[in-house]
Amino acid sequence: MRQVERYPVEGPNALWQVYRTVSRWKAVRNFIAIQAARYCPELSVKNWIYRHILKMRVGKQTSFALMVMVDVFFPERIEIGDNCIIGYNSTLLTHEYLIKEYRIGNIRIGSHVMIGANVTILPGVTIGDHAVVAAGSVVHRDVPAHARVGGNPLRELGDGDRKSDLGHT
Repeated sequence: MRQVERYPVEGPNALWQVYRTVSRWKAVRNFIAIQAARYCPELSVKNWIYRHILKMRVGKQTSFALMVMVDVFFPERIEIGDNCIIGYNSTLLTHEYLIKEYRIGNIRIGSHVMIGANVTILPGVTIGDHAVVAAGSVVHRDVPAHARVGGNPLRELGDGDRKSDLGHT
C-alpha cells in the first residue's frame, strides 16, 4: 500500500488549486533546475543540482540518465540510495492532483537499484535495495529488496539470469 497524505479540495479540481499547496516561485525555480538536469550530460553536475537546488537525497555514484523527470513541486520528498541507475525518460512523482483531492507521498529508492527506461514511479512508493524495475513499468506499490518487477500493472518477474541482466559477468 502506498503511503500518501490525502488533502480534500472544494471547488475546481485540485490542479487548478496547485498554488495553494506550493509557491509559484518554488515551482518555477524547480522547473528550471529540473530542465537543466534533464539535458546535462555530466552526472556529477546533475547530482549537484538534485542535492543542492532541489534538496533531494541522492546517494553516491547514483546515475540519472538523460531526460529523467523528477517531481517539480516536491522533489525534496525523493530519496535514492547509493549506486543506483534511474533510466532514460523515467518519471518520479511525489504528488497526484485529482478531481476532489490531492495526494503527496515520499519516494524511497534503496541502494544498488536499477530502474529501466520510461518507468513511472508514483507517490508513496518504496523500492528496496538491489531491486530491478523493468523498462516501461508503472510502480504503483512498494517493491521488496532483491525483487525483479515490471509491467503495468506491476508484477513480479522470474529470476532469469540475474547476473547477465545486471551487466555482471
